[in-house]
Amino acid sequence: MNPFYILAIGMAIVVGGILFLRLHAFLALILAALTVAVLTSPATVEQFYLSEGMSAKEAHDLAGKLFVLRVTQGFGVGAGKIGILIAMAAIIGKCMLDSGAAERIVIWIRRVFGEKRTPMAFSASAFVLGIPVFFDTVFYLLMPLGKAMRERTGKDYLLYILAIVAGATMAHSLVPPTPGPILVALELGIDVGVMMIGGLIVGAFSVSAGYAYALWANRRWEIPLRESAGVTRMEEGGDSQSKEQRLPPLWVAISPIALPVLLIGGQTLAKAVGFESGILRILGDKNIALILSATLSLGMLAWAKRQSLRELAEPVQSALSSGGVIILITAAGSAFGLTLRQTGITEELRGVMPETQLLLLVMAFAITTVVRTAQGSATVAMITSVGIVAPLVQGAQLDFHPVYVALAIGCGSKPISWMNDSGFWIIGRMTGMTEAETLKTSSAMMAVMGGTGLIVILLGASLVPLKG
Repeated sequence: MNPFYILAIGMAIVVGGILFLRLHAFLALILAALTVAVLTSPATVEQFYLSEGMSAKEAHDLAGKLFVLRVTQGFGVGAGKIGILIAMAAIIGKCMLDSGAAERIVIWIRRVFGEKRTPMAFSASAFVLGIPVFFDTVFYLLMPLGKAMRERTGKDYLLYILAIVAGATMAHSLVPPTPGPILVALELGIDVGVMMIGGLIVGAFSVSAGYAYALWANRRWEIPLRESAGVTRMEEGGDSQSKEQRLPPLWVAISPIALPVLLIGGQTLAKAVGFESGILRILGDKNIALILSATLSLGMLAWAKRQSLRELAEPVQSALSSGGVIILITAAGSAFGLTLRQTGITEELRGVMPETQLLLLVMAFAITTVVRTAQGSATVAMITSVGIVAPLVQGAQLDFHPVYVALAIGCGSKPISWMNDSGFWIIGRMTGMTEAETLKTSSAMMAVMGGTGLIVILLGASLVPLKG
C-alpha cells in the first residue's frame, strides 16, 4: 500500500479515536501503530532496516517477526528515552508544590516586578513554573492570586488571566522536561540542552507577544469576576507574613529548576566550545541531571514539611501516578512514529520536500496545528507530528539546525484551543468566562503566540542557522 495512504489511515485512527470514539490518547496511538504495522509489507520493513545499517540477515529476521513486536520495539525505545525524565519531572513538580517552593518563587517574582507590574510577574512566574510543572497545575496554582488581585484592584481581571496562560502554555510546549518538547527533541536527535536554550529564547518572544495581546484584549473587553470553580491554594489572606516565613528560602526553592538547566545547558555549551570533561559529561546527562534535581526536591520537601522518608512515599506515589500516564502516551507515540518510518514514507516525503527548506518549518508548524485543532491535546499533537516530520529531518542535509524544526512543532501546538481541549475548559471554568469569551481571549492569544514563535524561528533559521 502507498505510504501516504497508510499515513492517512494512521492519522484518522489517532484523531478519530480521540475525537469521536473518546478513546484515551494512549489507546488511540497504540491502535494506530498496530494498524500501520499490519498494513506495511515485510519487504518494505526489511528495506527500512537495511537503510538503518543492519545486515541483510538481521533485517530479514526483524521484518519477518510478528507485526506487534515492531510496535513493542518502538514503545520500548520511546519509554527508554523519556521514562526516567518524565518520572523525575513529575516528582520535581509535586515536591515544588507541596513544599511551598513554587509559592516562594511567585512571591519573589512579584516583588521584583512590583505591584504595578503584577501581570508581568504572573507571566514570568507561570513560565518558570511551567518548565517542571504541567500547564493545568500551574493554572490552578496561580489563578487564585489573579482573583485576589482583581478583588484588590477592581479591574484588569482579563489581563491577570491571560498573563498566567501566556507564560504557562508556552513553557509547556517549548522547554524540557515537559513531555512534548522532550520527545520531539529526542526523536529528532537534538541535544536536550540545545532544546532548553532554544525553547527559552523562542518562549521569551512568544510570551511577550501574548502579553501584548493580553494588554490589548484587556482594554477591549471587560470580564467581570463571576462565580467560578477555584482552589484555595495560595489565596491571599490570613497571617501571610507568618505563612511566608515557613516557605523555603528562594535559593532552595529555585534549585530544582536551576540545577538541571545549569547541568544540561552547561554540558551543551561546553561541547559547543570544544571543552570535554568527564564529570560534566556525567552530571550533564539529561537523566542524571533530572535524578539529582528530583533528589534535591525530595530533600527540600522533607525539610519544609519535616517529613520522614516514609512519609515522602505518598507525594512520590501521587507524582508517579500522573507521570506514568504521560510516559504511556509518549511511548505509544514513539511506537507510532517508528511504524510510520517503516512504511517507507521517508523517501516519499523527501520527494515532495519543499525546495526552500524554510518551508519545512512552516510544514511542521502546520501539521502540528491541524492535529492540535482536530483532537485538542497539545502534547499528542507534538507526538503525532514529530512521527511524520522526523523522516524528513533524519539524514537530510538541512541548511539550519534541526532544533528549529522541533521549536516549530512546539509553536504549532498552540493554535487552536477550542472545545475539544481540556485546557480550554480549565481556563473557562476556573475564571468564570463563557465559551465565547474564552475563544476570543485565551484561544486567540495562543494563536498569536504560536504565530509569533514561527516568525522568530524562521528569522533564526535564516539569520542564525547554527549549522555545525
